[in-house]
Amino acid sequence: MSGIANTETTPTARAEVLAARWQALHAAGQEIGTMAALAPEPFDSGLEGFPARIEARGGARLVLASDGIADLDAILQPGLIALRTILARGQDTTAPALALWREFHALRTALLSLAPETEVETEAETANPPVAA
Repeated sequence: MSGIANTETTPTARAEVLAARWQALHAAGQEIGTMAALAPEPFDSGLEGFPARIEARGGARLVLASDGIADLDAILQPGLIALRTILARGQDTTAPALALWREFHALRTALLSLAPETEVETEAETANPPVAA
């Protein structure tokens, strides 16, 4: 486990760490997007507000988000090293970067679904929150 949900840490400190990790992931995503020849993606309020929303939700969703961020980082870092190596050799990074960016985007979308901007939950969702697989 990543330690973000550790009860010994203050909620403010947890939120700051989570926000910093979230922003770092997006910086990596932007770098990957550039290598994939994609237009820059704005870090809008929906993305920026995710750490605060998930911290407010707390519980299992916070643990899943924290672990998911760590997992996504573990995927992106070796991929970025490989892309930088390809770029340093003067080779085209578009195809491999696009593949990595799609993984980033899919996993980020899954993380965002843990704390959507607008909460529309049914009774069943409230009674049965998502659990780790």
